[in-house]
Amino acid sequence: MGNFPHVIGRIPILDVQPVVRMPGGLPGCAPAKAVPHEVFQVSATVFREGHEMLGAGVVLVDPAGQPQPLVPMRELAPGTDRYGADVAATAEGRWQFAVEAWGDPVAGWRHDAEIKIPIGQDTELMLAEGALLLQRAAAQIKTTKAMPSAQARVARAARRTLTAAARRLTDAEIPPAERLAAAVSAETRAALTAFPLRDLLTRTDSYPLIVHRERALFSAWYEFFPRSEGAVLDPTHRSKPRSGTLRTAARRLDDIADMGFDVVYLPPIHPIGTTARKGRNNTLGAGPGDPGSPWAIGSPAGGHDAIHPDLGTMADFDAFVARARGLGLEVALDFALQASPDHPWVTKHPEWFTTRADGSIAYAENPPKKYQDIYPLNFDNDPEGIYTEVRALLRHWMDHGVRIFRVDNPHTKPLPFWERLLADIAQTDPDVIFLAEAFTRPAMMHALAVIGFHQSYTYFTWRNSAAELTEYGQELAGPAAAYMRPNFFVNTPDILSGYLQHAPLTAFAVRAVLAAMMSPSWGVYSGYELGENVPLVPGSEEYLDSEKYAYRPRDWVRAAQLRLTIAPLLTRLNAIRQAHPALHYLRNLRFHYSDQPDILCFSKHTHANFAGKPDIVLIVVNLDPSKPREATVWLDTEALGLDATAGFGVTDELTGLSFRWGQGNYVRLDPAVAPAHILAVTP
Repeated sequence: MGNFPHVIGRIPILDVQPVVRMPGGLPGCAPAKAVPHEVFQVSATVFREGHEMLGAGVVLVDPAGQPQPLVPMRELAPGTDRYGADVAATAEGRWQFAVEAWGDPVAGWRHDAEIKIPIGQDTELMLAEGALLLQRAAAQIKTTKAMPSAQARVARAARRTLTAAARRLTDAEIPPAERLAAAVSAETRAALTAFPLRDLLTRTDSYPLIVHRERALFSAWYEFFPRSEGAVLDPTHRSKPRSGTLRTAARRLDDIADMGFDVVYLPPIHPIGTTARKGRNNTLGAGPGDPGSPWAIGSPAGGHDAIHPDLGTMADFDAFVARARGLGLEVALDFALQASPDHPWVTKHPEWFTTRADGSIAYAENPPKKYQDIYPLNFDNDPEGIYTEVRALLRHWMDHGVRIFRVDNPHTKPLPFWERLLADIAQTDPDVIFLAEAFTRPAMMHALAVIGFHQSYTYFTWRNSAAELTEYGQELAGPAAAYMRPNFFVNTPDILSGYLQHAPLTAFAVRAVLAAMMSPSWGVYSGYELGENVPLVPGSEEYLDSEKYAYRPRDWVRAAQLRLTIAPLLTRLNAIRQAHPALHYLRNLRFHYSDQPDILCFSKHTHANFAGKPDIVLIVVNLDPSKPREATVWLDTEALGLDATAGFGVTDELTGLSFRWGQGNYVRLDPAVAPAHILAVTP
């Protein structure tokens, strides 16, 4: 018959997860993603012939190539042959994991012995066979001088336990039931769990796992335009507006830090072209005081490596970054690969753009929308030249303290370009984080995450009902969480969602609670806390007098004095996030039943074995910002590890009130008082 290649191990291990397949069916695997101490489940289908018992476990291998202790897997549901284990990597770097499976002769013997010995069937033979198995199990436990002392102590104790149980099985002076009891005791089982006797050991391939720094998963972003902070406008329009600068913008950093944000994101700060410059509200004719769109990058003053002269100098930018760092903030910079008609690239590298039949360079279009002030790059004309330039630009800003980039429209550039670039940066600077602004089709959004983007914008902005939020949250926290990390921005300069248009400030509070509690990363665009809510035209998501085309200074002091702001709520939400480890993660998002459609209930929880003390947070939100709503919410207390019969205490982190809860709980939420319960479970 000849040689037949073995594609299935002696004990089959199939459909291992999380294994991230490359887009388009390409060979190989992309790394699954995690951050230190983030719990994720490794699962696989494991079975064998006949009725023989088996065991399975997960082995993590750290970046130094050191295997970690085996983590036993359990059957996730009886009769499914699907096994899983919760694991967590402890440090940043490139890890691997594999699944091992084996025949478990001790479990098989124990199953038969517990049936036969009580009825006196083959008693001495069963006891003798058990003794041999436990002797084998004890003999395989080895200690070495290189072993950590604590691990060696555990190994020696397990060996003593198994040896004593084997000796007791062969002691004919002890009644058979007592001899068996020693072999199946909790102590013996624990020793075998830690050091199983494994026959026919089968191991899968090793699968990659990349562990990024925590901010890749858990972050709170605040976006603002530096040119608006400190801008001076003449209400009579007799004189030109005066732009704010990086120095005046730095004054805003204290308030942003005080609200608990940890990333301050700046739209492009580069020189802006004058050719085809857009005026107020995206009009074609710019007036003398219109600053233009920051995304129309490039002028005789420079391109992507320069600072707009109105904003200051590179020294001013360095001072801004240093001030932010001193307040515990990281600066994220917009990275938009496009050019205005006045960008130096247009004359130096015309081949980087698309030339139309009439000889003109094609500007950006999304018919019927036209962006005459922006030229998109053509990545196929000189891919190596563009790549070299873009990589140098990233490293230029990295050298000036930027370790986070928000990438504008990455879905309009080739995937191989991003895959190469992100891998190149990660090779030397693994702490640098990239957020994909990819409001695009699901396939492209997911592919960008697979090839290396650390975070992604999402469809959260357009998910409003309890059913929509539940379905989308389950999607993001499910298998996709192995590679795609959502960032729930409540608004952007481009998106004023229908839910917020002409809405009361309570609507902004509702969406902030949802974003901050559902997703470990969330963000707001400046002005959100003031409830800015007027669209350009009905049905449009564009803001009236959009800051993309005009200065928009805001009177933060007056808003606070008149209490026309939800800044205190944003501050409280970020403080709650910091205080609760459960809110730092995504995969632990779980939804619970509410008998009213305007009330959404979900939870986040961590277990003691991975994150110190257990942490359980229950969130109940009134999705109707205009009126009080009542409901009964039913908790999956078993999944949360709570005793529904005895009940448990909860404290509302927004109001400070405490309650006694159980499985079914009545709630009434008045958005004028508080749009939600954020309940910390107390002992």
